[in-house]
Parts: sequence; structure tokens; C-alpha cells
Amino acid sequence: MEEGLDHVVYTKNVLEFVTVGNEFCQQLEHSAEATSAELVYVMVRILPLLYVKSLTLPKVDYELEEQIEKYISEEDYIRMNHSLLGTLGANDDYLEVFVPDNEYEEQEVASSISENLTDIYQEVKDFLFSYRIGQTEIMNDALVDLVNNFELHWGQKLVNVLRACHSLVYGGKNLEDELGGNELGDNPEGNSGWFDNFQQQWQD
Repeated sequence: MEEGLDHVVYTKNVLEFVTVGNEFCQQLEHSAEATSAELVYVMVRILPLLYVKSLTLPKVDYELEEQIEKYISEEDYIRMNHSLLGTLGANDDYLEVFVPDNEYEEQEVASSISENLTDIYQEVKDFLFSYRIGQTEIMNDALVDLVNNFELHWGQKLVNVLRACHSLVYGGKNLEDELGGNELGDNPEGNSGWFDNFQQQWQD
């Protein structure tokens, strides 16, 4: 047991990612209980944390010969996407300028906050499911998949959707009206100060 805890999957950077990733997933899983404004305000806080913590993850090699199981099914994906779309409503669509492999580099492409968030959720939640199994080989290979896919896919999607959320908050759409006049720093009702708890935890 003592030898197992020396494994890279138990290092500080991985554990901090697990903390932020779990909070990100929980916020999305309860998105149906939030307003569009509440969800967007949470995302502009947690997405930068998720990105930064992803950058600190170690690069490791696979330990198993076979690919590990993925847990988020197509039905889970569709359910999450529909939930987020229902919450975001008219705020869901945005124009994306940077699209990998887009043959027209300057052409704007219609994109969706809910779809991008669901894509990120799928990657992070699959990792968390594997991590909770507690077998170091599976946890290790889930970490490899997470880091590789961050570099290839979901890291760019995170940056893209953060830009869209930032535009909603600071682009003059008056999302504060949905929050009863709250501003970004006022901890909208229902968010329970989780951001302040994270800050305090990392300061200690």
C-alpha cells in the first residue's frame, strides 16, 4: 500500500486536478437547477482553473496493453448536452473563429457552448470514473488518455468556450439581471462559495 501511494497518480498536481475536475462535473450535472446566468458565471471561474490544472498534469506512459474502459455512454452525452442546452437557451450559440482543420482560417463557424462543455465533461468524467477505481494501472492509463486528449482536442475546446462565456459576462448582455443584480464577485445564490473554498485550500 505504501509503495502504491508513491505512484504518480497520487501526486499533488493530479489530486488537485481531480478536485477541480470533480467540481466542474458536479456543476454541469446540476445545471438544470441553475439559470443561464448562474451557469455562465460559474464557468468563467472554473474553466481557467481546469485549464491551469491540466497544464500541470505529468506526462506518463501506458502501463496496460489494452485500452481502458470508457464510462460516459452516448445516452449520457446526449442527456448532459440537452440539460445544458435547456439551461443556456438563447445564450448557447456563438461564432468561433479558430477551428482546427478549418480550410478557411478566417471564416467564422457557428458553435455551441453546451456541446463544447459536454465534450469536456465526457473527457474529465471518464478520467474521474477510472481514477475512482483505485487500481494504479487503470488510473495511470486514464491519466495518459486525459493528457493526450487535452493536447489534441478538449484543451482547445475549453479555450474556445471560455471565450464565449467571457463574452456573455462582459459583453453587455446584462446577465446580472437574471441574478437579481449580483456581480461576478458576489457568489450567486446556489454556488455555495466553492471558488473561495478552492482558493483557501490552495493557499494553505
